[in-house]
Amino acid sequence: MHQRPLGSAGFSISPIGLGTWAIAGPGWEFGWGSQDDADSLAALERATELGVNWIDTAAVYGLGHAETVVGELLRRVPRSRRPLVFTKGSLVWNRETGRITHSLDPVSLLREIEDSLCRLNIDTIDLYQLHWPSFPPGGPDEGIEAALATLERAREQGKIRAIGVSNFNVSQLERAQAITRIASLQPPYSALMREVEEDILPFCQQSGIGVIAYSTLQSGLLSGAMTRERIANLPDDDWRKTRSPDFQEPRLSRNLALVEVFRRIGAQHGLAPAAVAIAWALRQSAVTGAIVGARRPQQVDSLIRAAEFRLSSEELEDITQVLPEGTGTNVPESVC
Repeated sequence: MHQRPLGSAGFSISPIGLGTWAIAGPGWEFGWGSQDDADSLAALERATELGVNWIDTAAVYGLGHAETVVGELLRRVPRSRRPLVFTKGSLVWNRETGRITHSLDPVSLLREIEDSLCRLNIDTIDLYQLHWPSFPPGGPDEGIEAALATLERAREQGKIRAIGVSNFNVSQLERAQAITRIASLQPPYSALMREVEEDILPFCQQSGIGVIAYSTLQSGLLSGAMTRERIANLPDDDWRKTRSPDFQEPRLSRNLALVEVFRRIGAQHGLAPAAVAIAWALRQSAVTGAIVGARRPQQVDSLIRAAEFRLSSEELEDITQVLPEGTGTNVPESVC
């Protein structure tokens, strides 16, 4: 699998990386229901076998559990296949109640970094990202400068190799750049959520900031595996069932119609709809890589094929005809 330099990070990444939100397990506010750790590890191992060279996780996923699973993977895989590890901080939780809050406090961030290093069982995190500038989105973000100065100190100490941010707008990116070298931005980007095309992707391209797109499959909705019946039968502890408007009418019918276009195009190339949806996001030259989620190893193979697939101009036009109007300006109700 070919690789692309990730901004100023000093390393290159495969066009597809494996995300760990969905495999974080149940029992927390943004869980996807029950998950077998053995399946999770098998999926992660399969991805590294196929050339995926980075895994994206976060401290808050499963309230630390996803990082623990990644740490177990790093113990298992040969050093020759050991992936780069990207994680995120700023969302913290009460250990007794599980309640998630947001903090850019330097003391809190330093503690998060140490905890992540421990769970991941590594000495250095390849890319450490601020998860949100504020949470819920749109709240006060006065702590950005102090938080990034803290990450720069951690980088100088060798605890992290590169600094990234997630869910930042252009103004916040400019503030971040005034403090330290920003290697990458992680924004939501899919055929249903295109707000970043307006100014964020152009800014990153002009500034040499790598872009790691998340929610390229819109939390599984664009995978081709979702039906009205399956969505209705999602477990009650799956956040998508009650908190995502894209999984509910009136958006659901529109979104499933787009999936059928992906399915038709994919069938012509022997690809799953998910691969077409991922390739659509990767068509953007500003996008360095896309995060995809897989809960079982069988799901990995079909997703990986998106890394080398290129949509024709005619296929892109077919997709454009059924894209939702506007640019998808609704912020996802998630912590990813």
